[in-house]
Amino acid sequence: MSDAAIVKLHNPGQIHTPNGYSHLAEVTGGTIVFISGQVGLDAAGKLVGTDDFAAQLRQVFENLKVALGAARASFNDVVKLNYYCADTVDLSIHFPSVRQIRDSYVNTSTPPASTFVIVKRLVRPELLIEVEAVAVVPKTGRAAR
Repeated sequence: MSDAAIVKLHNPGQIHTPNGYSHLAEVTGGTIVFISGQVGLDAAGKLVGTDDFAAQLRQVFENLKVALGAARASFNDVVKLNYYCADTVDLSIHFPSVRQIRDSYVNTSTPPASTFVIVKRLVRPELLIEVEAVAVVPKTGRAAR
């Protein structure tokens, strides 16, 4: 296997065309990095945005950015995002902010594969959203795509 990460994000023609994510992420090179679910806590462990979904989600993506950087990666290397959203969040109001915030971080021309799950609650009741990521990083630390 070469040092270069080869990632193909795509959508088979036999499955519906998704909006804002890819159905498949094929990896044939590089190092796979798994990032634990990130929540709206700042570096000091304090909640950012009590009862503010968008503020928590922005903090989540900032935390993911820091974690990616620690692995010599960026959002260009992310191939999969998993979202876990508390059922207390009214997605008829807040789902557009998910796309807006996500799109300010990811490569929107080839967005990562994605799963969005509604859960009863997260580990702490004040947390509204948790996001985990999988990235593929070339051994040289360059962007995969």
